[in-house]
Amino acid sequence: MRQLPGRHDEALLALPFFEPRHVDLAHTVDRWCDAHIDLWSDCRADTDPDKIGRRVLKALGSDGRLEFLRPDASDSIAADGDLRSLCLAREALAYADDLADFTFSIQALAATPVLRHGTDEQRRRWLPDMATGDLAGCFAVSEEDAGSDLAAISLCAQRVDAGYRLDGRKAWIANGTIAGLYCVIARTGDGPGALGLTAFLVPATTPGVRVEPVAAIAARSFCHLVFDGCVIPENAVLGRVGGGFAIAMELLERFRMTVGAAAVGFARRALDTALARARSRKVSSGQLFDLPTVRATFADMEVQLNAAALLVGRAAWEADRGNRNFGRHSSIAKLYATEAAQEIVDAAVQLHGAAGLVADSVPERLYRQIRSLRIYEGTSEVQKVIIANTIDAQRAERIS
Repeated sequence: MRQLPGRHDEALLALPFFEPRHVDLAHTVDRWCDAHIDLWSDCRADTDPDKIGRRVLKALGSDGRLEFLRPDASDSIAADGDLRSLCLAREALAYADDLADFTFSIQALAATPVLRHGTDEQRRRWLPDMATGDLAGCFAVSEEDAGSDLAAISLCAQRVDAGYRLDGRKAWIANGTIAGLYCVIARTGDGPGALGLTAFLVPATTPGVRVEPVAAIAARSFCHLVFDGCVIPENAVLGRVGGGFAIAMELLERFRMTVGAAAVGFARRALDTALARARSRKVSSGQLFDLPTVRATFADMEVQLNAAALLVGRAAWEADRGNRNFGRHSSIAKLYATEAAQEIVDAAVQLHGAAGLVADSVPERLYRQIRSLRIYEGTSEVQKVIIANTIDAQRAERIS
């Protein structure tokens, strides 16, 4: 079995951001990826992402990599669900394969609202099967006319005798094609804009739900969800009626930094692949790496990669230590890491020359896969707005 180079920077793992258990987890996920390369080794541009996603999810669950999603997880297992652990896991999985990271991250994304806001009954009903990988979940918030503006959500949840009736559409839903449970944000009309949103747990088998698969530039499980007279019971409400906006915003704040971590994984794979190419490619009387312009490119890539990893590590540390303003750091990490990863991957393709354009080569796959990370969990432009809005508050806090 061919093993990939180390997916984590050991010098970064030694920083005070991380505890010994985080270092152990990073190495455990690295070994898991090495042992499961066959799960995604046949991935190509025309791969069926649902097939890969199901088998990766089952392997993650069978091997205990999703145990932190259990409602009754022990303290030691539940700790794997802190933000530093999630970031380190995503970094390793993204380095190994896009669909491995995608499957893990969406399962954690979908289960976290149930874990944090569900009733005891909801947690007992849904989380055990999500932890074993027998039940896939998705988080359905985006709409074609309400992407980053959650207050513009229009999916209607009207009160009826049996509970609520859902009518409308959701768009760009990750893992929606394999999910057995949808966490849906809909408008109950209990207040204007953001105040009128509520979260619901909707089984995929509920009558009135239709899945419309969407093909993406990188093979991933995407779909639109159509709700047409979909009636769900009162106990499908997650959290409180009218609390959907707060649930969605909290979830996005927590997971933005993990998108940055995935970007670090993609970027490190791109740099390692490009370096191997530059050291083996003969030019004139030496190697490609000997050219001053090429060495300068690698220097830029290394600086960007280190900065991205440090920002992600800080954001996760701020969240785990209870900093109530960690969302600012999450946006900073997500913005910088994803933009930097895009540049690093582009540079890797350039350094490969024509070889980097070959379909299903590592550089070509990374080039398609990295692009979406600048959009997930809020576009780069949205992150800049969030960061700018915190500047005055941050200055005032320092002065006081």
